[in-house]
Amino acid sequence: MQNIVILGATGSIGASTLSVIVNNPTDFHVHGLVANASVNKMLALCITHQPEYAHMVAESAAMQLKALLPKNCITQVTTGAEALNALVTDSRTDTVMAAIVGAAGLVPTFDAVKAGKRVLLANKEALVMSGELFMHTARASGATVLPVDSEHNAIFQCLPTNVQAQLGYCDLTANGISHILLTGSGGPFLNTDLTTLSAMTPAQACNHPNWSMGPKISVDSATMMNKGLEFIEARWLFNTQAEQLKVVIHPQSVIHSMVQYRDGSVIAQMGNPDMRTPIAHSMSYPQRIDAGVEPLDFFKVGQLSFCEPDFSRFPCLRLAMQACEQGQEATTVLNAANEVAVDAFLKGQIRFTDIATINARCLDQVQQTRLASIDDILQLDAQARTTAMSAIKALN
Repeated sequence: MQNIVILGATGSIGASTLSVIVNNPTDFHVHGLVANASVNKMLALCITHQPEYAHMVAESAAMQLKALLPKNCITQVTTGAEALNALVTDSRTDTVMAAIVGAAGLVPTFDAVKAGKRVLLANKEALVMSGELFMHTARASGATVLPVDSEHNAIFQCLPTNVQAQLGYCDLTANGISHILLTGSGGPFLNTDLTTLSAMTPAQACNHPNWSMGPKISVDSATMMNKGLEFIEARWLFNTQAEQLKVVIHPQSVIHSMVQYRDGSVIAQMGNPDMRTPIAHSMSYPQRIDAGVEPLDFFKVGQLSFCEPDFSRFPCLRLAMQACEQGQEATTVLNAANEVAVDAFLKGQIRFTDIATINARCLDQVQQTRLASIDDILQLDAQARTTAMSAIKALN
């Protein structure tokens, strides 16, 4: 029985994680749930799952939740950074599902790694912002880091077991691996006329053809920044060089990623586009459990197609690849700028194509600096957000 804490419990990954737990009640116990301010959703989860702790980032939300919880509910409501740190480092916490979207998830995820926990990494920003420090800390503490992103989980499944055991420090070449092939659907605008992209609305950008995701990740999929962030994440997880990573557009989202070997073999992980599959794999690894997902029916799938990414359509993907080459400062800045730009787009303050413009302007201002700690990274993150907000004002 694993005691699990879910960071981002009221989001889509949180919901899928809880679904897997319901399917496997003798294997997992919900020890703690963490959310920002979604009181009603958290209330329903507490009543259903009876966790020992429910942590709300927003203090006012914690007060509301505490007042609404029925008296027979065992859940203790907490708030504040110290209480969150105590929850993820608690000796009773075995596993932490890191599913808070964006930079907000970095600190609690890093705390869990530092404490040597089993960390299921759905928050890609943790590695985008602090990849080298993150993986070094995991190695030093003895933490187990398992990728949850469907693409990285697929790559993980296609790797030899000895490579799986050395994430962050594996030698792909020595193990006969020539390339990692990172697949992406191309999102809702794969075939949209380029001249009309600037007029695309938030609703259109969030209408992903295959996956059901939150608004921020959906917009990132539409710009393919999501794939760019995954490119950076893969660099740190699998200790790759830029030339060992390739992005392949695969609209059907059936092949979640592939590993190409020196002998000409390509091993692919396939399945229906349902996040419960990689979540269940990471939760139970090295065993396999029931994820509640329908098996892939090849007769219904029909044809599978592939193409190279068009950087004129997806400039954010190129920016992410460039930032990965530049180093940790650039990827930290790009992530911060993109979060600010996407938020502005979702609020109707900028056009869809302005997201790439803002990201590029912020990347142009990156200065080499030594990021030796999480505090250094958060300080650079804050500076980049200020730069991005200035760029938005300049556009308007």
